[in-house]
Amino acid sequence: MLAGFAADFVVLAHFAFILFVVAGGALVLRWPRLAWLHMPVVAWGAGIELIGGVCPLTPLENSLRGAAGEAGYTEGFIEHYLLPLIYPAGLTPAIGTVLGVFVLAVNAVFYAVLWRRRQRRVARSASDARPGAGD
Repeated sequence: MLAGFAADFVVLAHFAFILFVVAGGALVLRWPRLAWLHMPVVAWGAGIELIGGVCPLTPLENSLRGAAGEAGYTEGFIEHYLLPLIYPAGLTPAIGTVLGVFVLAVNAVFYAVLWRRRQRRVARSASDARPGAGD
């Protein structure tokens, strides 16, 4: 029973991780220092998809399901939980590549907005610091 709850917790953590990978850039716009955590998470998430790897949380969940007397699954987390919601077919390497590129593209937009905000702030600070700028 405890192993089943632990497996469910791993699923929730895995899902939260994926949400942070995909949309964490929106949080970085609000809290820019969060980028130090978000950027490596994006690199990991996109990298796993691009190389067709398996996230370590998937075998952990399967192991916990086995310990609870439940059946695990043979495919990865995304194929098992998310793709049935998004795609009717299984995850192919091509779809994995598209997902990895999508993650990078979405986050590139967030970081471009953040960079642009920072450039505007620096330009404003520079103009305010010039002699006579506030007269």
